Amino acid sequence: MNFGNLFKIAVKALGNNKMRGFLTMLGVIIGVASVITMLAIGQGTKKSIQSEISEMGSNMIMIHPGGDMRGGVRLNSDEMESLKLKDFNDIRNNTKYVKYVSPMVNSAAQAVYGANNTPTTVYGVNLDYLDIRNYAVEAGDVFSDQDIKVAAKVCLIGKTVADELFPDGTSPVGKVIRFGTIPFRVVGLLESKGYNSMGMDQDNMIIAPYTTVQKRILAITHVQEIICSALSEEYTDQAIDEISSILRVNHKLKETDEDDFTIRSQQEISDMLNNTTNMLTILLSAVAGISLLVGGIGIMNIMYVSVTERTKEIGLRMSIGAKGRDILAQFLIEAVLISVTGGVIGVLFGVAASLVVNFAAHFPIFIQPWSVVLSFAVCTLTGVFFGWYPARKASMLDPIDAIRYE
Repeated sequence: MNFGNLFKIAVKALGNNKMRGFLTMLGVIIGVASVITMLAIGQGTKKSIQSEISEMGSNMIMIHPGGDMRGGVRLNSDEMESLKLKDFNDIRNNTKYVKYVSPMVNSAAQAVYGANNTPTTVYGVNLDYLDIRNYAVEAGDVFSDQDIKVAAKVCLIGKTVADELFPDGTSPVGKVIRFGTIPFRVVGLLESKGYNSMGMDQDNMIIAPYTTVQKRILAITHVQEIICSALSEEYTDQAIDEISSILRVNHKLKETDEDDFTIRSQQEISDMLNNTTNMLTILLSAVAGISLLVGGIGIMNIMYVSVTERTKEIGLRMSIGAKGRDILAQFLIEAVLISVTGGVIGVLFGVAASLVVNFAAHFPIFIQPWSVVLSFAVCTLTGVFFGWYPARKASMLDPIDAIRYE
C-alpha cells in the first residue's frame, strides 16, 4: 500500500475522534509552548545582561582595597586605605594594555536646589571615567583638568537628579546646587542610561573632580577605588597582570604575601551572570520539558486505546493483503500527525506567550530560531518514539485472532 493511501487512512481515523485527538495534542502543545517561552525568557535575560555589561564597558577593570589582618582582627575592605594616588599615576603611566584609568571616591548625601532635594551619590573621578563607563554629556560641558588641579566645586549631574531638583524642566547647566553643605556649580547634564540589569538607577548620580570630593567632602588623601578599561576585551587579562604587578611593587608585598587589593573585571562578572542565567534557563527548560514527556506518554496511551478499538479493522485489512509494515506505518503516521500538529500549534502558542510575557511583565525575551526548531524536532521524535511500540503491537497481530476479537 502506498504512502498516500496510508496517510488518508490515518487522517480519517483521527478525524473520527477529533476531541480525543485534540486532548492528546494538548500535552504536546503545552510542552512545546513552555519550552519555547522558557528559552525565550532565559535568552532574553542573557542578552539584556550582555547589553548592560556592554553599556558599562565590557573591558572595564575595578580595583578595590583588600581586607587585612590588624591585631588578629580582619578589617573590612572599606576600612582599608591601601590605594593611593601613586597607584593611579603608576597604572596610568606604566601600562601598555590599559587605555583609560580613573581614581574614584564617593559619598552619599542629599542634593538640594531651592525647595527641592533628593538622596544621591557623588562620584569623584577624572575625565577618563566618562569613557570607561560610556557616559555622554547631553547639555553643557565636562569639567577640565584645571578644575581637578584646583579642586573646583563643579559637577555633572544625571537625569534623575536633574528631574528631582528641576521638576519644571529648567536646564540645570549653570545652576548652583548643594551636596550636603557643599555648593557645586552644574557644568553639564549627562545623557540618560536608565536602570541596569541589577535594578540600579544609573542616572541617580553626581560626577565631580576626585580632588574636590577628597578634600572638601571626605577629607582624605587615599582613593576608595581605581577603575580602568583595557585596550579591548581580549587584552583584559594582560591588563590585570600589569596592574597587579604594579600594585604589589608599590605596596611592598613579598612573593609569599597575599594581595592587599582586589581586582575584578567586567568580563568576570559577565561570565558569572551568564553562567547563572544558563543554569536557570536549563532548569526552567527541564521543568517545561516534563510537559513534553507527559504529552508523549499521552500519545502512547491513546495509540494503545486506538489499537485495541480497531483490532477487528486491523484483522480485516491484513486478511485482504495488508502487510505488517503497512499497519505499522499507518499507526506511526497517526502518532506523528498528532505530535507534529501539536508541535506547530505549540510553536505558535510559545511565540505568542513570549510576546505576552514581554508586554505584560516587561521581561526581556529573545526567541532564537534554534529553540523553535529544537522544540519542533523533539516533539516529532516524541511522536515516533511513543507511537512506535503501539504501532508495532498492531502490526504483529494475528489476522484470524484480530477478526475474532470482541
